[in-house]
Amino acid sequence: MSTLNLDDFSDLIERPDGGVRRDAEERRERLAVPPGALGRLDELAEWLAAAQGQVPVRPVERPRVVLFAADHGIASRGVSAREASTGHELVRAVLDGASPVAVLARRFGAGVRIVDAGLDCDPGLLPQDVVRHRVRRGSGRIDVEDALTPEEAEAALRLGMRIADEEADSGTDLVVLGDLSVGGTTVAATLVAAMCGTDASVVTGRGGRPVDDLAWMRKCAAIRDALRRARPVLGDQVALLAAVGGADMAAITGFLLQCAVRRTPVILDGVVSAACGLVAQRAAFRAPDWWLAGQASGEPGQAKALDRMALNPVLDHGVTVGEGTGALLALPLVQAAAALAADLPAGVPPGEVPGSQAPQPTA
Repeated sequence: MSTLNLDDFSDLIERPDGGVRRDAEERRERLAVPPGALGRLDELAEWLAAAQGQVPVRPVERPRVVLFAADHGIASRGVSAREASTGHELVRAVLDGASPVAVLARRFGAGVRIVDAGLDCDPGLLPQDVVRHRVRRGSGRIDVEDALTPEEAEAALRLGMRIADEEADSGTDLVVLGDLSVGGTTVAATLVAAMCGTDASVVTGRGGRPVDDLAWMRKCAAIRDALRRARPVLGDQVALLAAVGGADMAAITGFLLQCAVRRTPVILDGVVSAACGLVAQRAAFRAPDWWLAGQASGEPGQAKALDRMALNPVLDHGVTVGEGTGALLALPLVQAAAALAADLPAGVPPGEVPGSQAPQPTA
């Protein structure tokens, strides 16, 4: 039986500072560039200022990409374009600098941290700093069995909380969140469908590496079967993550909640982080105020989850590769928004002619 009650986070998490956000809006109105001319960059700067609790907003100087990795047993049902138990190959590509997220992180000056929560491989295949937090090897096939035991679900949640604390303590000022998983979009879609009360067909997408029609039908059937197992435990987030989640899903949920506690802003990537955000929102309704949706991935489950959390994606460029890539693409826009809000000069007060001088009193 789990001793962790996620509902406790509701009392621990406060909204970003509303007074600071109003101060940021008032400061924006005094800048030389007319209000509205910078589009959504104004909104991004105000969100970041409220998260930081100060005006003018500070530059984002220590961004960090955090990727949670795991293999999901449901991949053995043929729901993914990748072979089951090959998540370690995704991890290796990032470590070798051969993946999109690795290339962009180098270009943008963001550190990358990979956390193996539940990969199904020999730990010796990967560096010790990646595998040392592993909760278990792989996960159960959620259409016929639980993904985790209750104890493993709690351990994974606490792992995510611990990683969030470590990042906050190290000075990370913005997290770009992603996942490295095989079968993860199937699990994420199941969580979204369960919490939104929708059918499997409404949330079933094609995945990061798109599957063909037959695989899509297998995926839809797997989600349908998993939903039957999810619905009886909807009232208990820990039990839900144990039944139809996975070690990475639970870890990401704990990570998101603790980042909100620590007032660390997070950019979400695709359907996996969105699904975990939905679970976290169920526990603490103020938590999504600390998150930004980096991109629209095209996954219907992600769209459903973001709508429920009232998060509007920054980008919509059709990027489906996952692995934090879409969220990382939003990072330069957030940095640009902060720079413009902090460094643009104030404008000329209304009614004053530029260069004019006040009249001198007559003798």
